[in-house]
Amino acid sequence: MITLPPDYQPSEDEEFMNPQQVSFFREKLIRWRMDLLKEANLTLASLSEGGILEPDISDRASVETDRALELRTRDRARKLIVKINLALQRIENGTYGFCEETGEPIGLKRLQARPIATLSIEAQERHERMEKVHRDD
Repeated sequence: MITLPPDYQPSEDEEFMNPQQVSFFREKLIRWRMDLLKEANLTLASLSEGGILEPDISDRASVETDRALELRTRDRARKLIVKINLALQRIENGTYGFCEETGEPIGLKRLQARPIATLSIEAQERHERMEKVHRDD
């Protein structure tokens, strides 16, 4: 495992997915997953603090709505953790950063913005166009 300088940022001037870039994205994904897990644990702790004790029906409804929103957020985080784990698997097998459809590099800017990306921008746009065409049918 490579130790990166604290200010390291992947650059287009480097070889794509060189050991430093791979290490950078691995660390980014692991930190993201840890943050999501920490938030999930806080949610579990707050939800397990007991029932809704608000005597006023509108206050109770507000608390229930907040809890439902929190649970939806946690569900999205759970799905995101699955995608992060898959991205970490791609790092381990050497396919991270390359489009699943074309095999071309996804690009550093896209990976910085969406480290779990599996498609290049072009392939993603094709998918979205196809979805729109089939959805309109």
